[in-house]
Amino acid sequence: MPQNKHLYALADCNNFFVSCERIFRPDLRNKPVVVLSGNDGCVVARSNEVKQLDIKMGVPFYQIQELVKRYDIVHFSSNFALYGDISSRIMKILSKYTSDLQQYSIDEAFIDLSHIQSTQQARLLCLQIRQEILQGVGVPVSFGIAYTKTLCKIASHYAKKYAGYKGACLIDSEEKRLKALAQYPLDEVWGIGRQAIKKLNSLGQHSALDFAQSNPYIAQRLLHLPGLNTWRELNGEDCISVREIPQKKSIMRSRTFAHGVTDRLLIEQAMSNFCNACATKLRQQKSVCKQLVVFANTSRFNEQKGTIYGVITLSVGTNDSILLTHLTLKIIRQQWQANTPYKRAGVLLTDIQTEEGVQQNLFEQRDYQKERNLQKAIDKVNSIYGKNTISLVPQMHTKAIEELLDVGKRSPAYTTSIKDIITLHC
Repeated sequence: MPQNKHLYALADCNNFFVSCERIFRPDLRNKPVVVLSGNDGCVVARSNEVKQLDIKMGVPFYQIQELVKRYDIVHFSSNFALYGDISSRIMKILSKYTSDLQQYSIDEAFIDLSHIQSTQQARLLCLQIRQEILQGVGVPVSFGIAYTKTLCKIASHYAKKYAGYKGACLIDSEEKRLKALAQYPLDEVWGIGRQAIKKLNSLGQHSALDFAQSNPYIAQRLLHLPGLNTWRELNGEDCISVREIPQKKSIMRSRTFAHGVTDRLLIEQAMSNFCNACATKLRQQKSVCKQLVVFANTSRFNEQKGTIYGVITLSVGTNDSILLTHLTLKIIRQQWQANTPYKRAGVLLTDIQTEEGVQQNLFEQRDYQKERNLQKAIDKVNSIYGKNTISLVPQMHTKAIEELLDVGKRSPAYTTSIKDIITLHC
């Protein structure tokens, strides 16, 4: 197995949303727990106990009501304020041990351990970090250690699955690589999509090892350069950077309300929040959008029908919350139908590009640099003093938006709201 100059470890939080809920509810340890999506629609996180009941990720909650009652499954509405804060605490601990932390998602991050003298010492360090996170934050974390990021993903899978690894699996030899790939399903390999799986299955490839031992020219012809890079990574060649992973082609925030909303101000406030969340995501991934889609509609079961739908194509790509919110409200006010009970609303940003090299419009009388500086200043204040310390006037407070949604099972904001801090009685 080729040994590159880089040794990576993937820190992957176990059942992250469920683990966050269990921090402040130790009575739920070893009990079946699920976390639900927005408006309590689908299952988005499962404890190991729930996985053993063969409840699939993404299943609509109403379809498992019988199992919920039979096995006394505890369910929570999503609490992203809590999950985001817990994630930031974990990332701060990880950053102490590396000069190169690459966060991949809310519960995953790659750390470069090339400065460690041996792979065994790297594994011992990961076990030490794991214990520090468990004691300091309360979330169990598994580590996959290897010479490529794709192999790290596979190693982390085994670290979670087999207790003998004690939470840290190391793939540092040819023997370990071949054994790991032989038992790893091809449809679980990072970077290979569903359509690609069908093509590869038709060629008799069903495991990661089948793909890794296939002709690289076939991988490139069927899956293009990303597929070839995955093939190279499985064979021990480091060639994928987290920062090079293509960004989402679109970003959307939408919600189905608990009841029809006829108050235009409430719809505007909710849509302003959705718009700001999308724009924030753009800025985090250093990209801009050139198209904005705004929509709202009544329930298909309601006799009174109403629809708001508008598309705005921008001449210059943007990630500015102020501009996007202004355009969103403009569409709503132009198409608003009084006394119409809107049940669902949302914002979609498309035609996403990197913010580098954005071409300005000579004929627009706007100071783009001034807009960017203002947005950076707002983001900086909010990062220091807390989310929405500075917000736009149309935005609504969390409490107000929760009243529109069905989130009756949401846990308290234990770490981000002073009123939800746990009180100890001695």
